Amino acid sequence: MTKELTLGFSPCPNDTFMFYPLVHGLVDTGGILFHERLEDVETLNQFALKGELDISKVSYHALGHIRDEYALLRSGSALGRGCGPLLVAAGRINPAELRGKTIAVPGRYTTALLLLRLFDPSLENFIIMPFNEIMDSVLSGIVDAGLIIHESRFSYQGFGLHKLVDLGEWWERETGMPIPLGGIVARRSLGIETIAAVEQALNQGVYYAQAHPDQAANYIREHSQEMSSEVCTEHIKLYVNDYSLNLGDDGIEAISFLLKRAEKAGLIPLSRVPIFIK
Repeated sequence: MTKELTLGFSPCPNDTFMFYPLVHGLVDTGGILFHERLEDVETLNQFALKGELDISKVSYHALGHIRDEYALLRSGSALGRGCGPLLVAAGRINPAELRGKTIAVPGRYTTALLLLRLFDPSLENFIIMPFNEIMDSVLSGIVDAGLIIHESRFSYQGFGLHKLVDLGEWWERETGMPIPLGGIVARRSLGIETIAAVEQALNQGVYYAQAHPDQAANYIREHSQEMSSEVCTEHIKLYVNDYSLNLGDDGIEAISFLLKRAEKAGLIPLSRVPIFIK
């Protein structure tokens, strides 16, 4: 009997690249039919907070708020090195000068904002807006600085913006660990067997995508808005890696450390529930 599950992920190239085999029946899903829902990651975070999706991509910051209801899967993550969010401004200023100034951020539950608050707890004047509007808002002077993610990493210099802090570099320097950005979660109420089947299917899907990198090209372009093919390719190279296939021990260690540090800072609630269901 076919089991039907809702599956949320972003239209960003790394997600459409990884999920294409899963939603198009190119791998064995164990009899599960996935109904895709493509949304910005902060929208997905909000859906998960409300328990609206069975399976979803979420920010690791959001995971800290939903651990009791959702379990993390070992495949499908965006985690690595040299891929963290950037704090940018129209001029070259010291980040300390931003205290009290307005900073555009891509969502209340994004890992980008969590990292910024860990980097400098005194920064607190945030304006939430869609990630693709942040650079224009900085340039127009609506905000004093912006926290950029996704493909903005590849284009901010063309806008004449200046990098103030690479929060990924800061994290790696501070901890020696890769930076956990986003992962795939499953509703715990689905049960161990179903979650295990989803995890296996997702792992096979990522492996298939890496083995057939050109097969999802049209699907990726369909959802990548105005991104060029070159930027799509760079995006996938940056965010899809061995950790996407399987988190491994060092990936799990990095996630656990991030959550513990966020707990200690009072930025996420305490939880004794293991992040994995088994």
